[in-house]
Amino acid sequence: MENGEKAAETVVVGNYVEMEKDGKASDIKSKLSDMFWHGGSAYDAWFSCASNQVAQVLLTLPYSFSQLGMLSGILFQLFYGILGSWTAYLISILYVEYRTRKEREKVNFRNHVIQWFEVLDGLLGKHWRNVGLAFNCTFLLFGSVIQLIACASNIYYINDNLDKRTWTYIFGACCATTVFIPSFHNYRIWSFLGLLMTTYTAWYLTIASILHGQVQGVKHSGPSKLVLYFTGATNILYTFGGHAVTVEIMHAMWKPQKFKSIYLFATLYVLTLTLPSASAVYWAFGDLLLNHSNAFALLPKNLYRDFAVVLMLIHQFITFGFACTPLYFVWEKLIGMHECRSMCKRAAARLPVVIPIWFLAIIFPFFGPINSTVGSLLVSFTVYIIPALAHIFTFRSSAARENAVEQPPRFLGRWTGAFTINAFIVVWVFIVGFGFGGWASMINFVHQIDTFGLFTKCYQCPPPVMASPPPISHPHFNHTHGL
Repeated sequence: MENGEKAAETVVVGNYVEMEKDGKASDIKSKLSDMFWHGGSAYDAWFSCASNQVAQVLLTLPYSFSQLGMLSGILFQLFYGILGSWTAYLISILYVEYRTRKEREKVNFRNHVIQWFEVLDGLLGKHWRNVGLAFNCTFLLFGSVIQLIACASNIYYINDNLDKRTWTYIFGACCATTVFIPSFHNYRIWSFLGLLMTTYTAWYLTIASILHGQVQGVKHSGPSKLVLYFTGATNILYTFGGHAVTVEIMHAMWKPQKFKSIYLFATLYVLTLTLPSASAVYWAFGDLLLNHSNAFALLPKNLYRDFAVVLMLIHQFITFGFACTPLYFVWEKLIGMHECRSMCKRAAARLPVVIPIWFLAIIFPFFGPINSTVGSLLVSFTVYIIPALAHIFTFRSSAARENAVEQPPRFLGRWTGAFTINAFIVVWVFIVGFGFGGWASMINFVHQIDTFGLFTKCYQCPPPVMASPPPISHPHFNHTHGL
């Protein structure tokens, strides 16, 4: 293992050179820019992973608990947290393997951001590349859609003068400004602030629910139906499947080989936010959450809640950028603009990516159910099944295992242990996550369409309060008039 690590250190020097930056200026403006804008350390990667992982799903986990019940909700979070950390580790190993091989061939990545489908292409061929590209892009597309839906759902609880669909139009335009953020290398301050925002929101949900206490006649009947049970489980699978952008985050690091355990530590921190908040909200409101997929809907309106809503709105803008930036890279490569030096030209070229995201958020505004659907049909393959299979096939030969840059941990049984874990993940996620989860999520999703319809103006909004009509005053007239 030591030889593998030394090889990684010597070959993958990983001194990231930003696409639009040449040389190093020493004036104050440049120093401030480096402090807030140019992040490539292990700490930056940790903030990016933790901030991207929790996002708006923090608000839907109590909804999942109402479907799963308290015990299953907690156990699934721990279980999928471990699985997600392992597959993120696999992705990091495959990235280092690919980049090491390419840099031995003197390939220069100065103006090129490596992406997951390119890793698959370099290690396993074009068929793996095509499958990885299709799943990854579709997942990131709907991941961006979910952020827009979440923005509209949250702002409505502060200002309900506009319906949620109108708010989606507005925030779609706001989120389109992410085209000006060059890469994950430039998310230093945003990742840091994003994690502070979700930390505040998580503890607000926890404390506010405890202070509110249980509603009168509260019921905790979950799990009551298999459809609801597997829908909730796949939402949690989605929660810890945020590493579809792992390769791009690694590529933004000065030394990508240091990423190996970063996602695990990010997951451990995220669990300190998700477990208390989801448990407390479910304890307080119970089955009411089955019809309120956004936890903000049930908490009393006050300054603390409004502040949490505003923070989550800003964070969802950041997470939209996280999900959309890899799509920008793919689009740039497709139209030949990826290595363009002008950020303004690249920003203009990226705008067409935002339009279908905007449109889909207006068609399917189902906050909560769409998380489970995306989790079962897309996340299951993108960040669980494909990485596990790719690791097995990349190192299936003894020569590949002997020459691997990174050897599997000894305490897990080296290659035998790694392949056993990978096989378990493939079987479990395919049967439980994709199979049962896909079945349950699609039934729930179709139910939302039947209940609310496509393009619904205000999903799960309370019915308008009808004002009492004024009394009708009848003029004095002859009752025989008109007879």
